[in-house]
Amino acid sequence: MTPSITCTSLAFTWPDGTTVFEGLDVAFGPGRTGLVGVNGSGKSTLLKLIAGELAPADGAVRVAGEVGYLPQNVTLDTTLRVDEVLGVAELRAALHAIEAGDVAEEHFETVGDDWDVEERALATLGELGLGHIGLDRTVGEVSGGESVLLRLAALLLDRPDVLLLDEPTNNLDLYARRRLYAAVANWPGVMVVVSHDRELLELVDQIADLRSGEVTWYGGNFSAYEEALAVEQEAAERMVRVAEADFRKQKRELADAQVKLARRKRYGQKMFEQKREPKIVMGARKRAAQESAGKHRIMHEEKLAEARERLDDAADAVRDDDEIRVDLPYTAVPPGRGVLTLMDLELAYGARVGGGFDLRGPERVALIGRNGAGKTTLLRTVAGELEPVSGEARVHVPLRFLPQRLDVLDPELTVAENVARFAPGATNNRVRARLARFLFRGARADQRAATLSGGERFRAALAALMLAEPAPQLLMLDEPTNNLDMASVRQLTTALESYEGALIVASHDLPFLESIGITRWLLMEEGELKEVAPETVERSA
Repeated sequence: MTPSITCTSLAFTWPDGTTVFEGLDVAFGPGRTGLVGVNGSGKSTLLKLIAGELAPADGAVRVAGEVGYLPQNVTLDTTLRVDEVLGVAELRAALHAIEAGDVAEEHFETVGDDWDVEERALATLGELGLGHIGLDRTVGEVSGGESVLLRLAALLLDRPDVLLLDEPTNNLDLYARRRLYAAVANWPGVMVVVSHDRELLELVDQIADLRSGEVTWYGGNFSAYEEALAVEQEAAERMVRVAEADFRKQKRELADAQVKLARRKRYGQKMFEQKREPKIVMGARKRAAQESAGKHRIMHEEKLAEARERLDDAADAVRDDDEIRVDLPYTAVPPGRGVLTLMDLELAYGARVGGGFDLRGPERVALIGRNGAGKTTLLRTVAGELEPVSGEARVHVPLRFLPQRLDVLDPELTVAENVARFAPGATNNRVRARLARFLFRGARADQRAATLSGGERFRAALAALMLAEPAPQLLMLDEPTNNLDMASVRQLTTALESYEGALIVASHDLPFLESIGITRWLLMEEGELKEVAPETVERSA
């Protein structure tokens, strides 16, 4: 049987009543498909439905073949050994028992024909750049990015017919991303990948664009999709201009017709008053004129309604992905003002900041380095979440920290309630007015945080921190573009353009870092923090 995925009349609604799909029909065949769409369109929900993590309210999901699923947020038990994560621990134990001379039948039954399982497991780890880890280490000894690759290694080792990847490059440094790209490029079966990583989407065979509960297909990779979309948008905008012109014409014709009818009515009334014709003739003429006027008016009103409908349809075809527009004057930091001082700081897990480091004024600092180098540890120490082993981190202005986990939000509270927690002095109307500028308008501000997509959760968390009281004059972001589609990355960029304070961003997303006006580049490498020139960044991140 050829591996495939078929979704028929698929419907899904969250417990709070938010509808994600209603009657969705879509099928995925052999090859690599990039599933794209704005945050909140249901991409991750669709993968979970296909993987069996969620049950549809109606419709059916049929998968031919075994499914492997890499979720957006990989959480592994830190006490597990690598071979347990890879699913080969029992096989290894049986092999080692046989090698030690134990010829019990159950060991041979466990091994079956899989005598090279250790070699295959180590080879798979090596392909993903994890050969140094080995099979006996625990998950607690590897970085967040390495744990993502470890979960992917388990899937590749299992050789599923259908592979679902949800934002697989999150938390991965450039070196690890290159390994993942190679694995994707060589995948032989059905693959559906959700990602905002342009380089990864250049490797797919087709793009499935999920929008308003429907999927539109585009052949080729992401560049081909963008070109096709640009042609579509140009045609859609042209149709809007034509429809607008037609709508204006129909409005003019209706107005002209109403003027003419009013004149006829006045003339008829005058003739009736002057009684120039027999009463029965004038009555018949009046009724005929009224009927004609009514038909004439209805005809023009129908034409106007049809023109309005064509204009609405044309406008709906034009994509209008809103951008965050927010004014944050109270975040301003004067040039030269002391923001952060690090003195002989030794961090947990071994990294250190030798000597002193000062951040002054509205500087924008990029914190880069390989997975596991200590970037998140440094940010958490500055934020006061971790105690330093020695030395001091002194913050001189109001600080807010947005971690990778986005756990600043209470999942049981609404978006508006979460923001109100950070600004207890603000009225409900003020909170909602400010949230609207972060694109949470009306009922969207009343959604529970638990029901938000990854990108929406990020936007809500960003709103909570940037609208906090007192206003943050030092904002620290840890891998902020994880889980964000490209429209959301643009939204984040525009929001940060309004931010006038100091900024520290840990990220592997170099195009994003370059877009937000970074003024200093700091590299965490081999346990040391050092400043680097922008031109050396590509090989360091």
